Amino acid sequence: DVTMSFLYPAVLLLLVFPIWLLVWVWRGRRSAMYVPVDHAETSGNRWLALLLRIAESLPALLLAVVIVILAVPQQHGAPTSRRVMTNIEFCLDVSGSMTAEFGDGTRYDAAMQAINEFLDYRQGDAFGLTFFGNSVLHWVPLTSDPSAIRCSTPFMRPEMIPGWFGGTEIGKALMACQKVLREREEGDRMILLVSDGYSFDLSSDNDIALAEKLAADGIVVYAVHIGGGNPPDEIANITGLTGGDVFEAGDMAGISAVFRHIDQLQETRIERTAPEPQDYFMPYCIAGLGIGGLALFSLFGLRSTPW
Repeated sequence: DVTMSFLYPAVLLLLVFPIWLLVWVWRGRRSAMYVPVDHAETSGNRWLALLLRIAESLPALLLAVVIVILAVPQQHGAPTSRRVMTNIEFCLDVSGSMTAEFGDGTRYDAAMQAINEFLDYRQGDAFGLTFFGNSVLHWVPLTSDPSAIRCSTPFMRPEMIPGWFGGTEIGKALMACQKVLREREEGDRMILLVSDGYSFDLSSDNDIALAEKLAADGIVVYAVHIGGGNPPDEIANITGLTGGDVFEAGDMAGISAVFRHIDQLQETRIERTAPEPQDYFMPYCIAGLGIGGLALFSLFGLRSTPW
């Protein structure tokens, strides 16, 4: 449905003037002028009188159109829907254990391949890439162009990174990703953690405290435990408290299936948006030009004279 409104509705009060002019033209009493006519009988022409009144009404109608235009008419369309962007930060473990064999390559290779496949599932979202070990490196800032992530595989291979990246501090990495996502005011927020180890900085209930901070910022954490063994309980606590989940991936097919499942769990959110009002001058301008043209044309002969 389309609705109408005016930016300056108070201006419409001026319509009282053209209305008064129309009333005066059609109902007002006119003074008569008598002209002596010798040896002739005259009679009034009703159709000519009607045509003259219509011609005299045109200036008042034109004034009314001008007042409506000055009030700035606006058109409101029906509410629209838009896709809510999800800000997704990949948090990838590059510790030494990620060099272990996994399928045709290493755990790192499998994780990066699954991440690249995930990019195809989530077109229209914003993606960032963070590598971590004992240190944290934000490699790709959040962007809707994932080409930089696709090209990053050779540069942060675990066997090539400096020695201070060798350990695993998941808590530090999640806090760094939290800071990045907190700067994004629009859209949903999600961290996708890929790791194969245990993190000592999540012990002593640090996992619960961190999960509460993440949840307070509206950040959902999904985790993929790549390799053998069960995911650490601390990771399960963080994902559960933030509304996400943790999955175990024992082979290449498993990790691809996990990423597809995460895509289904984190469905795209659609929200209704109110349409922005737009100026709607066209029909009133056409009406004004038409009335003005008729008024100009009437001046060539449709006017009242006293003789």
